[in-house]
Amino acid sequence: MSSRGTGDNVPAAPRHIAIIMDGNGRWAARRGLSPSAGHKAGVERIRDLLSACRERGVEVLTLFAFSSENWQRPPTEVELLMSLFHSYLGREARRMREEGVRLRVIGRRDRFSPRLQKAIADAEAVTAAGERGTLVIAADYGGRWDIARAARQMAEEVAAGTRTAESISEESLGGYMALADLPPVDLVIRSSGEQRISNFILWQAAYSEFYFTDTLWPDFGTEELDKAIEAYQRRDRRFGGRSDGGLAAQA
Repeated sequence: MSSRGTGDNVPAAPRHIAIIMDGNGRWAARRGLSPSAGHKAGVERIRDLLSACRERGVEVLTLFAFSSENWQRPPTEVELLMSLFHSYLGREARRMREEGVRLRVIGRRDRFSPRLQKAIADAEAVTAAGERGTLVIAADYGGRWDIARAARQMAEEVAAGTRTAESISEESLGGYMALADLPPVDLVIRSSGEQRISNFILWQAAYSEFYFTDTLWPDFGTEELDKAIEAYQRRDRRFGGRSDGGLAAQA
């Protein structure tokens, strides 16, 4: 895979990739399988993509696994997704520890069962020392929730007298976001042909590059990952400026 970029601000590879994993149901339907088969195939895809990202120098992989809105799905489907999540944590945590990968889960946890909450905490603890990469799973997560939570925390500090209202800025608010301690999200990928962000990392994706593909998530392999990274490398990331160093009228 080429590591060439076209602008001075374009890195050889994105440090942080976030993926909206979409298309499990359609993948199963096209094969005459049950939706559960599609979700299981989607979970199996994660291991290969995590390894491929590490091989390509990607430091952080963030996956949108379950949104705040996904609770509206049929109860049987939600139960299946929770079961798959629990199984994945139990099966993969020790593997990630051996490979030096740290696992983090972002999003609400209070709506998960106590059993799943414990599995999340245990998996994070087992992999906490990992220094060769980070896998972030966004579960019961929403971008609006993330921003509102950060604002509420800062408001509580103002009310307690430990912060002034004047000290609130974009930079300080950003420090309360779920991914604040990780590299900025360079590239957001969405599979299955949909071209929307679906309430995912709204704050963090302000200057991310986007890549949309018709490939359904269970079929998203290393070849598709390379296409996304190569598309990213061809872009000139100006962050509101111009490629000649001047100021642009628009971002």
